[in-house]
Amino acid sequence: MAAVLVLFLAASSAPSPIYVIYQQQWQFTAWVLTVVFALYVFGLLGSLLVVGALSDHLGRRPVLAAAIALEAVALVLFLVAENVLVLSLARVLQGIATGAATTTLSATLVDLEPSHARGRAGVVTSVAPLTGLALGALGSGVLVEFGPAPTRLVYALLLGGMVLAAVVVALIPETSLRRAGALASLRPRVAMPEHLRADIVPVVPAMIATWALAGMYLSLGPSVAAELLGLHNHLIGGVVVTLLAGTGALAVFLLRSRPASSLLAPSSAMLGLGTLMSLAGTVEDLVWLAAAGTIVAGLGFGASVLATFGTFARIARPHERSAVFALANIINYLGNSVPAVLGGIAVTALGLRTATVMYALAIAMITFSSFVLRLNQLRAKRRAVLAPCP
Repeated sequence: MAAVLVLFLAASSAPSPIYVIYQQQWQFTAWVLTVVFALYVFGLLGSLLVVGALSDHLGRRPVLAAAIALEAVALVLFLVAENVLVLSLARVLQGIATGAATTTLSATLVDLEPSHARGRAGVVTSVAPLTGLALGALGSGVLVEFGPAPTRLVYALLLGGMVLAAVVVALIPETSLRRAGALASLRPRVAMPEHLRADIVPVVPAMIATWALAGMYLSLGPSVAAELLGLHNHLIGGVVVTLLAGTGALAVFLLRSRPASSLLAPSSAMLGLGTLMSLAGTVEDLVWLAAAGTIVAGLGFGASVLATFGTFARIARPHERSAVFALANIINYLGNSVPAVLGGIAVTALGLRTATVMYALAIAMITFSSFVLRLNQLRAKRRAVLAPCP
């Protein structure tokens, strides 16, 4: 099941190194490219909100089978795509399939968790998505640069992987019994309870900056490497994404036992510092500095994912968690998509270099504001503890 989860996320990042080729072949602007990227995110977010709890009622296997089938349709559309319209449809369907699969696979991993290894499912569901993003982008970059049919081969291999995933799902035992309420579970539940606002609001800037940076790397990262750093090898497009997501996965694994509250300030600082280092490397044409900055930002990325979701898990009461995590997903994926689209518009209007500088500076400002908010929050709590009792 962990391998299937990695496969879905690998499929989601596989188009990133190919976007540059699509753009050259079909002659569309940067804002169109980022809209195509955002369509995946909107499909994913809608799926998370609507069918996130469906497997609790229908069972894990039927929902997984449907997600795999929909992903297979999306991959076929990628294979035959000859224009932006088909590419966009493929990305929307892929987003819907990935949203349904990730929630169901996460629940399945919890169901299958052995009694002697409590917590293993949480580690896997934290590390696997970022690992999948890294492997998908890197593998796609290798195939695009060295394999035949650069806009086809990776999708054909992923389609074969989905066939194997379907066989696996058919063979595993059902881990969740059917129960009533399937239709009612489709109603999205989103909430920010008043008693949680003081803890949630300071975390929001870090969430937006974290996923805005990921959106930039996944959509415009390969273009920046090719046009601004002169790295025209398509493998580099995959390496760019892998440095961020792969380092993030490593950070999640290494920091998994640390309390979320201790990671909020350091993750924001590292994310902002890494972004500025990458920007400096891009502006000064120093590839090594851009790569080092991406690694630092990747460490901040992984730590921020742990810190923000850990904060939501810690503060939400059991009956609030579904609605509160839905809110977290909305914040994350709007942060992932909307800035990327705005960045694409800026690229079209101002040029890639100017837009990249503006995008990176905005992310750095948001991350450092999150750092300051966290420090102020800690000071307020310290004063409250030290204040004399009346």
